[in-house]
Amino acid sequence: MPGREREEFRVEGLNEPISHYTDAVRFGDLLFVSGIAPVDENLNLVGGDDVGAQTRRLFENMDRILQAAGASFTDILKVTVYLTDVDDRHAVDVVRREFFGDTRPASTLIGIAELAVPGMKVEIDAVAGLRG
Repeated sequence: MPGREREEFRVEGLNEPISHYTDAVRFGDLLFVSGIAPVDENLNLVGGDDVGAQTRRLFENMDRILQAAGASFTDILKVTVYLTDVDDRHAVDVVRREFFGDTRPASTLIGIAELAVPGMKVEIDAVAGLRG
């Protein structure tokens, strides 16, 4: 079926996945962005204990993936935010507004005991709509 091809994205300069996944998958007009970590290309945590700094790095990584797929933050339809401390949501929101501007995606917040990288406080995945 035209427009229904599956395409995987691995973005140069981002860390190698720590298990069997890719940075994002396009299917039709949708882009599914894997959970993004606040890490550098060598999987080193960026931002230390500062959830705002971690969130900024995470969104910088997400921006690289979106650009590789021809998308931007204004194309994001849905995000899921995973926090080790839900009280950090306010600090995450400040940074989120910098990247999303007036765009408001649907959103789910999940409190979680721990994340894949030691010291990681936040992880976010996304679904974007791609324009033809």
